[in-house]
Amino acid sequence: MLPPLLSKRHCLFLDLDGTLAQIAARPELARVEGEMKHEVARLHGALDGALAIVSGRPISQIDAMLAPLHLPAAGVHGAERRAGGTTEALPVPEGLGDIERALQRFADRHEGVLLEKKAHALCLHFRARPELESIVHKAMEEAAAPYAGLTLMKGKMVMEVKPQAATKGAAVHAFMALSPFAGRIPVFAGDDVTDEDGFKAAQELGGAGLKIGSGKTAAAWRLDDIAALRRWLAQSADGLEKAEAR
Repeated sequence: MLPPLLSKRHCLFLDLDGTLAQIAARPELARVEGEMKHEVARLHGALDGALAIVSGRPISQIDAMLAPLHLPAAGVHGAERRAGGTTEALPVPEGLGDIERALQRFADRHEGVLLEKKAHALCLHFRARPELESIVHKAMEEAAAPYAGLTLMKGKMVMEVKPQAATKGAAVHAFMALSPFAGRIPVFAGDDVTDEDGFKAAQELGGAGLKIGSGKTAAAWRLDDIAALRRWLAQSADGLEKAEAR
């Protein structure tokens, strides 16, 4: 189902990679185009600040990709969260250093596999070696098995170990208790299986999930690609700005 345009009653949560930026061969190569930043900035203003980025990336990377924008954000699937200028974070999981060393040894043995290190999580990217998916999953399982409070999550050509408490759904619920999000209808836009928790949370709270691209999803709404999302953001901002001018 195609999404209706946003109104002042809504708030918006946006994933980053695959939603605002094309997925790149390596995480550091991803870029948010200027036109997309412009529409996000317009909508952030038109919604009176009720727009947040909810990403698997750390907040520092979110800020770098969206600069000069400085938006409410949840990073590492909610392990970090910034609202109103204050950043809160979950404790760093026990054993993450040991897991990192084990996964680095694995990546060193398999050309094309990249280990991405975050403060609260670790990712093995295998976009260059898709045939290694089952081996990557097994390596991640074995490295994380001795430690409690962690969970594995599969994304698009990536496997991640992160705190169980860090979910995009939990991030949505936390934002919805705060101004200017409280009392609004949440919409969560994302492209990956890692966004399903966000879709479900938005819909539990009376809003909607917005799936970007193909694939099975719990989201009520869908758009074909990033370009379609940019047009929808622009049209929503147009409508809100015109309503404000009247």
